[in-house]
Parts: sequence; structure tokens; C-alpha cells
Amino acid sequence: MRKIPFITLDKAREIAAEIPTPYHVYDEAGIRKNARALKEAFSWNPGFKEYFAVKATPNPHILKLLHEEGCGCDCATYTELLLAEAAGITGHDIMFSSNVTPELDMHKAWEMGAYINLDDVTHVDFLERVAGIPETVCCRYNPGGSFSLGNTIMDMPRDAKYGMTEDQMAGAFLRLSQKGVKHFGIHALLASNAVSNEYYPELAAQLFRLAVRLQRATGVHIAFVNLSGGVGVDYRPEQPRCDIAAIGEGVRRQYQSILVPAGMGDVAIFTELGRFMLAPYGHLVSTVLHQKHIYKEYVGLDACAANLMRPAMYGAYHHLTVLGKEDALLDHVYDVTGGLCENNDKFAIDRSLPAIEVGDLVVIHDTGAHGFSMGYNYNGKLRNAEVLLHPHGSITKNRRAQTPPDYFATFDCTPFRFGE
Repeated sequence: MRKIPFITLDKAREIAAEIPTPYHVYDEAGIRKNARALKEAFSWNPGFKEYFAVKATPNPHILKLLHEEGCGCDCATYTELLLAEAAGITGHDIMFSSNVTPELDMHKAWEMGAYINLDDVTHVDFLERVAGIPETVCCRYNPGGSFSLGNTIMDMPRDAKYGMTEDQMAGAFLRLSQKGVKHFGIHALLASNAVSNEYYPELAAQLFRLAVRLQRATGVHIAFVNLSGGVGVDYRPEQPRCDIAAIGEGVRRQYQSILVPAGMGDVAIFTELGRFMLAPYGHLVSTVLHQKHIYKEYVGLDACAANLMRPAMYGAYHHLTVLGKEDALLDHVYDVTGGLCENNDKFAIDRSLPAIEVGDLVVIHDTGAHGFSMGYNYNGKLRNAEVLLHPHGSITKNRRAQTPPDYFATFDCTPFRFGE
């Protein structure tokens, strides 16, 4: 099985003539289509809103594009708040979900009028001290134990550093209510990259039941339930793709069976999807620099783990396409590597691919989320450019490539001269 790139060899070469590889390229048409499909899947809920997880792809051009499709921003830090603000996104179009939060970050979120999602019961006093108590506040829930679908354990919330217990949530709601809060939200993330149409409906059921219990215990008005992220993508070509329409319908059924009978049919549904929104609509395009023939066959790219660290960090699979050889036989087996001084700097191990030559352009698929954003400068590697491919074929350089002066700019380098 194979994945089909959204970019052709000719287009990749055209871009490379202006913006040398490696570069991340994003598919505007695919991003917009996906955002509209999500909105349609939850159109049964009048208050529905997607808060795109900025950490996945922190680029103001992408944030602005998504905002045009009705999405807000899920921010976790001061800098992410500044990114959203630069894209013209503020107020209740921002969900601030942070943990171990500095005062500067919390005050900025409050100043911007964002929804603030408290990670810990002690943050009630912290919020009041460093900023103020807004009219609407959200709290993050951790149920403990494990989260499973059927007989499959998806994740272990008890090991997660995030969120409050149910008793802490109730106490926080009561205290916040006494301080003037009128509307409350509930938030939780119980699994990551769940390639299952059942995950979101099951998560929704747990949070809807929690909402009913908290409303009865405290008497507060619960305005929204934030299902957060966790909906996955098919990194491997043989994996099934999540059906967002089926997921939306599954959440609707839980809503109708749990919240509506409890008199809570006005609750808005929020999501915070990063991977689902962007991963399939980004490629890392790289050039083959070298081949090596020792105990194994190696192909060396001009990209490395500094451009995409998921394979090195998690052993994550990313599909590879050699542009121009999409229909060639996969009759060679390679380790595909970068040039870092680390042996885990490998995009693929024992991968069946067509015969590869120096100069070939390789697409690494599904890098639109947690690709560029997790990059770094180890070995002095410089960050790559980001490019937006428009539906009519033109491009916008969203971010130029880093240069040596950028790398050296934060040194106190008065006695030194770099690159002269």
C-alpha cells in the first residue's frame, strides 16, 4: 500500500529552486477541506468550536488560515498567545490550557480575554492573585486509572501530570462560583493519536456524565465541554483513517442520551485538534545527499531529526515517497538517515523503497503537525523553511530558513566573529 503525495516532482523542484531543501510544505486546499469537514460533523451543536492546538504547527499564517475557517487557538504558553494575537485571534477565540504556569503567561491570557483552563485546584488562588477572576473558567479533569476502549487500554491517565480529581473539580467550581464565575467548562485528554472512531464518543460520554454529576453537586452552569485532542491520523498506509462524520455522530448520540435528559442541552462542544487538523497536510521535502554500502544499505538525506524528531524520539513511522518513482518497484531495502551525530537519526529502518540515486527528492509524509514545531539546533543544524502551497499552485514562504547569524544571535558574542 502507498500514500499519494499532494506535491509533484515538478512542483517540489520548482519550490527547491527558490527555497532549498529541506523544507516543510503545507497543502492549503487539504487544510481547508478538513476544517470544513470537522465543522460539518459537529454542526448539530450550535456552540461548537475547534480550538486548533498551536503547539502542533506554531505558524501565524496557518493560524490565520484556520481562523478564516472558523477555528480558534488552543495556546499553552506566552509565546503561543503572542502568535495567536499576531494572527488577529483573541478573546474567546483562544483557549489557554497550561500547566506549571508562569505568572506572565496567565496574566497575558487574562488580558487577552481568553478562556482559561485551570490545570490544578491551587490555580484558583493563583489566577486571582496574578490576573483576576473572569466570568467563565474551565477546569481540567484527570479520572485516574486507565482509559480503555473495549479490552484495549488506550492510555494511563493516572500517570499523567495533568488535571484535577472529580472532588477537586467540584471544590474548584464552588470556590470560583463564590468569586463571581458564572459559567464553567470541563476539559480532558485521555489518549493521544487514537485511530478509532470510538475514542471521541467514549471520551464525550465520560465527560458528559461528569458534567451532570458536577452540575448536581454544585448547582453551577456548565457552558461547555472541551473534548480536547487525541483524534489520530493514519501514519501507516494500511491504517484506517478516522471518519470525522461518524465521530461527530457518535458524540451527538452521547449528548442526546446523557446531557439532554439532564436538562443540559445548551452545553457547547469544543475540540482542540492539532494532529488531525494538520498532520496529513504537511510534507518534509528532502534531497538525497549520499549513499553508503556497508553492513546495510543507507540513504542519507539533507533533512535530519532536527527537522523531524518523531522517528528518533518515539520510533514513529512516517511514510516515504521518492518523487518521480511513485510507481517503481519497491525492490530495495534501505535505512534512510539524516546527518546528526546520533545513531537514532533515522527516518526509516529496513524500509522497502525503489532504487534511490543521489539527487532524488524524497517526501516524508504526515509532518504537518509536530514536525517543524519539535525541531531543534543540535549539531548546529539550522531550522528549515516552511512553505504554503495554494490551491492554484502558487506558494507563500511562511517562514524563511534559519541562517548562521540567527543561530549566533543570542550569544553574548562581542569578542567573537562568526562567519567572516
